[in-house]
Amino acid sequence: MQERRFGATDREVAVVGQGTWNIERTDRSLTVAALRRGLDLGMTHIDSAEMYGSGEAEELVGRAIAGRRDEVFLVSKVLPTNASRRGVVAACGASLTRLKTDHLDCYLLHWRGAHPLQDTVAGFEQLQQQGMILAWGVSNFDTHDLEEVRRIAGVGHPACNQVLYHLEERAIENAILPWCEKHGVAVVGYSPFGHKGGLPGPRTARGRVLKEIADAHGATIHQVALRFLVRRPPLFTIPKASNPEHAAENARAGELQLSEAELARIDGAFPLDRQARALPTL
Repeated sequence: MQERRFGATDREVAVVGQGTWNIERTDRSLTVAALRRGLDLGMTHIDSAEMYGSGEAEELVGRAIAGRRDEVFLVSKVLPTNASRRGVVAACGASLTRLKTDHLDCYLLHWRGAHPLQDTVAGFEQLQQQGMILAWGVSNFDTHDLEEVRRIAGVGHPACNQVLYHLEERAIENAILPWCEKHGVAVVGYSPFGHKGGLPGPRTARGRVLKEIADAHGATIHQVALRFLVRRPPLFTIPKASNPEHAAENARAGELQLSEAELARIDGAFPLDRQARALPTL
C-alpha cells in the first residue's frame, strides 16, 4: 500500500483508507471482518464520525481495531451542533469511549455550522494539549472557509479537508484542491464510487475506458477509479467495504500504477467541468 505525508503532520498515511458511513446497516460481523482485512492489507487509515449511525459506526470500528490500535491512523468527526469549545471536548470524549481508545490521530469538524470557527479551533487546541487528538482538520469546507481557518489557526492548519470526490464529481479540482496543494493540506475524498448507482458499466463509452485500462492491468474498474482519485500528492480516498473480499479489492488499488496516457484517457472520459465552483456535498 502506498503511503504519503498527511498534510502538515509528520505521519505517512495510506492513500487508500477505509470509510465507515452506514456500516452499521450491514451485517456487523462482516463489517468488522472487512475493516480487519483492510488493516491486514495496509488500509490503516480508518475514518468515522459521531453522526454515523448515531455512534454505532464508531463502536464497530472500536471492535475492529481492538488490539491493533497502534497500526491505525484513526479519524473521527464532530457534528457542527456540538462544535462549541466545550462541546468539541465533550463530543471527542464520547467518540473515544465508543472507539475504545485514548486518542484520535485526526479530528474533523464535519461541516460548518452556527458555532464560530474560533470556538471550534479553541476546542481542538485544548484536545491537542490534553493528548486526546494529535491533529485536526475539517470536512466539506470551501476555499473561503479554509482561508478563515488558516487566519485563525495559522500555518499548518487545517491538517486536511475531507470532501466529496469521485470520477463524476471533480469540482474540487477547480479551486479547493489547488488551495490545499498550495498550503500543504491533505485532501481526503469520500464516496469515491459516487452515490447514484456507482461506476458506469462497460456498455457505455466511459465504462469501456475503465474496463480496457483495468483489463490491461489485471485489475477491476473500481481499482482503476480509486487510483485515479489519488493521482496527485495531496489526495487520499476512503472507500467503504461491506465484506472482506470488497476490502481486499479496494486495497489492491493502493499498488496499482497507471501511466500518464491512461490517466489522460480517464480524464477525457470523465472531464472536469471547469465552470463548477460550488463545493459539492452529499
